[in-house]
Amino acid sequence: MYDQLIEELDMTNTTLVAVSKTKPVSALQSLYDKGQRIFGENRVQELTEKSEALPDDIEWHMIGMLQKNKVKYIAPFIACIHSVDSLSLAEKIDKEAAKNDRVIDILLQIKIAKEDSKSGYDYDTLVSELPRLTALDHIRIRGVMGIGTFTSDESITVQEFSNMVNYFKALKSNDLIDYQLFNEISMGMSGDYKLAIEMGSTMVRIGSLLFGSRSYTI
Repeated sequence: MYDQLIEELDMTNTTLVAVSKTKPVSALQSLYDKGQRIFGENRVQELTEKSEALPDDIEWHMIGMLQKNKVKYIAPFIACIHSVDSLSLAEKIDKEAAKNDRVIDILLQIKIAKEDSKSGYDYDTLVSELPRLTALDHIRIRGVMGIGTFTSDESITVQEFSNMVNYFKALKSNDLIDYQLFNEISMGMSGDYKLAIEMGSTMVRIGSLLFGSRSYTI
């Protein structure tokens, strides 16, 4: 499945984030051996443990909700944090990045789903905080991230993805944004990645298609 997926994504210049949460190191190593270098995790402890056990050239992405008191554990090595949904979190990342003499790439998570379980910036709040976000020296705002509603109704997903693309375009045209760096739309997972790519996603987060069904026992 991996080779087929990579061929498909290469045709659209879409980046694959292999979502490896709950999967053993051996499963990640197997995919690494096939050429995958970008892996996404949503738990800080699991992320740090895997980063220590696997090759140094892996690009680690934090895709889950991130508590401010845990930023310090991933700041030394994390490549990109997808789930930045508040100014206070961005400021914490900036502070910890500075301590490590780094600049960390982030994506601004915008809430596009109606489900209460989904988090993210309210767009108007994001715009109001943009002056302070863009003033932070140790983060790079690379784009946006969103999670659609879990539904079999494709029309809902289409609308939510369309909203995300519109938010991205509006932000990219904002004078405060570095439009040369602001290029990523992270949306689409195993069940809807094809639709997401059709609608403009540049980065998809795929787990079950690569690793099989997920166990949450660890």
